[in-house]
Amino acid sequence: MARMLSGIKPTGQLHLGNYIGALKHFVEYQDEYDMFTFIANLHCITVPQDPQELQKNLHDCVALYLACGLDPKRSTIFLQTDVKEHAQLGYIMCCHTYMGELNRMTQFKDKQAKGETNLSGGLYTYPALMAADILLYDPDYVPVGEDQKQHVELTRDVAERMNHRYGDLFKVPEPLIAKVGARIMSLSDPDRKMSKSDETNKGCIYLLDPLNAARKKIMSAKTDSLGVVHYDPENQPGISNLMQILSSLSNDRPFAEIEQEFAGKGYGDFKRAVADAVCATLEQIQNRYAEICASDLIETTLKEGAERASVLAAEKLSKVQKAIGMEIL
Repeated sequence: MARMLSGIKPTGQLHLGNYIGALKHFVEYQDEYDMFTFIANLHCITVPQDPQELQKNLHDCVALYLACGLDPKRSTIFLQTDVKEHAQLGYIMCCHTYMGELNRMTQFKDKQAKGETNLSGGLYTYPALMAADILLYDPDYVPVGEDQKQHVELTRDVAERMNHRYGDLFKVPEPLIAKVGARIMSLSDPDRKMSKSDETNKGCIYLLDPLNAARKKIMSAKTDSLGVVHYDPENQPGISNLMQILSSLSNDRPFAEIEQEFAGKGYGDFKRAVADAVCATLEQIQNRYAEICASDLIETTLKEGAERASVLAAEKLSKVQKAIGMEIL
């Protein structure tokens, strides 16, 4: 069975864009692949975090992974820092990644262009750690959003570089981008990706939002004056974004079918249908989340996941260190 690996950096509460663009697909993939999913808590601290808030976000992230349908019997689910090999291979990857490559990485480049100061070394080098996160487990595929594709491309470049220099060390993974729902946009500004950094809190629906709050955000979502439900991201970005949400929460329902259903109807009817689909999904997730938090499933899941991941990670790190001459015994 082919292997797939991915993770989420929980610097805030998980939102609908995370679910549609990632978690929903992880659940589907665990029946097709040997699925490894991890919570990337090392990547969280590239920028300052409140310790208590970070701890809560990590807890909720694991609980929501499980509430969304990830099954510890079918997936290996673990916390990044519970497998120490991530950090060690991350340093080795950093030593085999060129500064020119890191200079081209979007997150650091964007923050630097905005004139932000006191940027950390971790923010600059985290793509090398991300390469280690991936290459430790020899995955065949890494599911990512379009904006994260460059990280997998860097991972492939470093893997090929080290394979050429030291022999066959790493499997070179392929990025896998979902065709629908890979990039859910802000409800208040459909030209921007849905993000937990949304200052107004109107454009982002969190998975733990009260249902009435989520419905209100959908009903007030920015659209246009054309009055036609039609998928056209360039000219109707708001309506197209809502169509992506409805399609993704309705078994990837074709856009043409959605257009036909709402032909001649107003945006209010369409938004109510989107809100109904969103609230039904959130209610199911939140009910399961409450059950999980009242059990010991989080602890057992992370313990068993880290045990399995650690075996593979230790083997890979040892192979790499021997190949590059770092071990003498």
